[in-house]
Amino acid sequence: MIRALSVLFVLLASAAAQTRAPNFVIIFCDDLGYGDLGCFGSKLHRTPNIDRLAEAGMRLTHFYSPSSVCSAARASLMTGCYPRRVSMHQNADGIWVLFPLAHKGLNPAEVTMAEVLKGAGYATACVGKWHLGDQLPFLPTRQGFDSYFGIPYSNDMGPEKAKIFPPIPLLRDETVVEAPVELATLTRRYTEAAIEFIEHNREKPFFLYLPHTMPHDPAAASEAFAGKSANGSYGDAVEEIDWSTGQIMATLERLGLERHTLVVFTSDNGAHKKWGGSNAPLRGYKGNIWEGGMRVPCVVSWPGVVPAHVTSSGLSSTMDLLPTLAAFANAALSENEIDGVDLGPMLRGGAGVESPRKVLYFYRKDLLRAVRVGRWKLHLAWSVLDKSIPQRLFDVVADPGESNDVAVQHPDVVARLLVHAETARRELGDRGICGKGQRPAGFMDEPGVLK
Repeated sequence: MIRALSVLFVLLASAAAQTRAPNFVIIFCDDLGYGDLGCFGSKLHRTPNIDRLAEAGMRLTHFYSPSSVCSAARASLMTGCYPRRVSMHQNADGIWVLFPLAHKGLNPAEVTMAEVLKGAGYATACVGKWHLGDQLPFLPTRQGFDSYFGIPYSNDMGPEKAKIFPPIPLLRDETVVEAPVELATLTRRYTEAAIEFIEHNREKPFFLYLPHTMPHDPAAASEAFAGKSANGSYGDAVEEIDWSTGQIMATLERLGLERHTLVVFTSDNGAHKKWGGSNAPLRGYKGNIWEGGMRVPCVVSWPGVVPAHVTSSGLSSTMDLLPTLAAFANAALSENEIDGVDLGPMLRGGAGVESPRKVLYFYRKDLLRAVRVGRWKLHLAWSVLDKSIPQRLFDVVADPGESNDVAVQHPDVVARLLVHAETARRELGDRGICGKGQRPAGFMDEPGVLK
């Protein structure tokens, strides 16, 4: 009788767990390259915790950021849109990213991933680097997050970079609690704040967004990791992020939440050419539209839902995470047009299930530079001043290093991808011409220093 009651209790508890909405954790690194993790081929960095996460779930080997720089990539993650659709592809001066005291930020009228999940009853927290506007109307707490702990832009944007920039602030919600921020202890403090959020919200569905500041230059690590890697300060920072990931997974296991939580580990763009990261075997680096700039490592784990020990080459993007999480949570999307697709069937189905994403556009600031469909990536012809670059076609499945131009051999493929390029231009724009689906960013007349 006692045994029967015990079995019944387990079955009822299991059924109750299945009916509760799942938790979500997105770990989003800054400038981590495609080849910087052990599970993606690194021989320099020790990443046992992330490697175990990959073993327990799925590696996405053709997962892309819609931008090869910080602000635009983060706007896409939060909104499920190409950066050009939400006019976050460059700053107000036409430069790559947002800087301190920026007039521009993610428009509060955009509906973020946090707002979608909050509307479905989720507790939400952002712990880490934001970089979508450092003024009050643009901060995470105004974009759907219940709480925020982190820095509002990159760790190299202090007065050392420009005299008009204030010391880099560490914020708790909307209040500066430290300036300048102590970079060496930042990953550890992010981890502690993330764990505290998980513990506090263990009884209800939660969404934790953990955008690490590292390994963006100047990379830094706490005393336990500084000087311990085989790749200088960059490697130290990567290995501390691996430790952080292990701590978060251990917390989920300790609280009995591991099988009820979808964890995504990825990066905002590829590694920088000079900062110590690796995009091997891809060509290119942060800031360009070669594969190394925009294809990033991605690991997805959810025991019992996402099959273990699986590698998927399905075409996918950070834009797809918003509709995917919304579908898993049974949360309603906004009426705003988005570019992401629900990856749920691919994530549940394993390596043999095709991705619902069929096309991907590559922009460099305001310029449409490439299109990918299936195994083909077409680099579009372009010119600047006296420099003219012809169109080139690569089979990025067989040739991830984009070294063999096969445009002459496949004119039919070139013609087909050019049709997609025209679709992008009409919908999202190109150079100084706005697309019909492009929406405005947010702007402030007189930005001020956060206090």
